[in-house]
Amino acid sequence: MAPTSVSACPLRTRVDPRLLRFTAGATALVLAVSLIVVGLVRPLGIGLLASQVAVLGFTGFVSFQWSVWAQLFARVVWPRLGAPAELVDARPPRFGQVVGFVLTALGLVAFVVGVDVLGYVLTSLALGAAVLDASTGVCLGCKAYAAVR
Repeated sequence: MAPTSVSACPLRTRVDPRLLRFTAGATALVLAVSLIVVGLVRPLGIGLLASQVAVLGFTGFVSFQWSVWAQLFARVVWPRLGAPAELVDARPPRFGQVVGFVLTALGLVAFVVGVDVLGYVLTSLALGAAVLDASTGVCLGCKAYAAVR
């Protein structure tokens, strides 16, 4: 079997739209739990938020296909659904992940330094965008990408 390159993968620039909604739903769940828990058990809430910051950073700067949510989707959800009717351009949702990364990273820093109100506001903005994407398929980061281009 010939070795393959990650850059040769045809899915690197295209992504299953169902993966995008799954990722948004998983992100929304982690962000919601972290917002609830940060007031009760601060280290756990900050840890959850930090893990989501890492996932958003990896997904935005590296790849959707190798992210933790994509791996879960590929192993658990996708076999039950089958191949998608079409793939979409990965650049707009990756930009959206970068926007989410920036919001949650700033929220994390705000929680760490004790500016909780700012942490709640920034993390809630990211949560709202993730819930909107998961429930309707409307990606605010994708809309921003189109506006910037």
